[in-house]
Amino acid sequence: MIRRISRTAAAVLLTLSAATSGAVDNPASLAGATLVSPEQARELQGKGAIVVDARSAAEYAESHIKGAINVPYKEKSEKKVEFDAAQDSVDLTKLPADKASAFVTYCNGHDCWKSYKLSTVAIRAGHKNVYWLRDGLPGWKAKGLPVE
Repeated sequence: MIRRISRTAAAVLLTLSAATSGAVDNPASLAGATLVSPEQARELQGKGAIVVDARSAAEYAESHIKGAINVPYKEKSEKKVEFDAAQDSVDLTKLPADKASAFVTYCNGHDCWKSYKLSTVAIRAGHKNVYWLRDGLPGWKAKGLPVE
């Protein structure tokens, strides 16, 4: 009985914590991009796709997917599918100049919207081979894949 109450209390606290922190899961799909698993992202990287870390420079410096480049997505817009990209900033010139080149975006997982937004903005700018690692760095690390 006490154990069940403790589990219930823990679940309530986690729910309240997520609600008050503003954590909102990003969408499970993205029109114009291909959702990939960590293993698929690694395979794409092995075939020459650039891996793009959308997190801040400080987060990138702390740890990132081995070989990834940093293209920080500076986010001020709401965490929702219909976000206003004009409120945000990102340097798209750091992405491949050839808009047919493949690249994989990632950030901090399901409650991070930076890679979703970067992918969306890149697609709107005409990039054709955008892959989105929704599981982000946490998913990559969970699979034991290389980080720097």
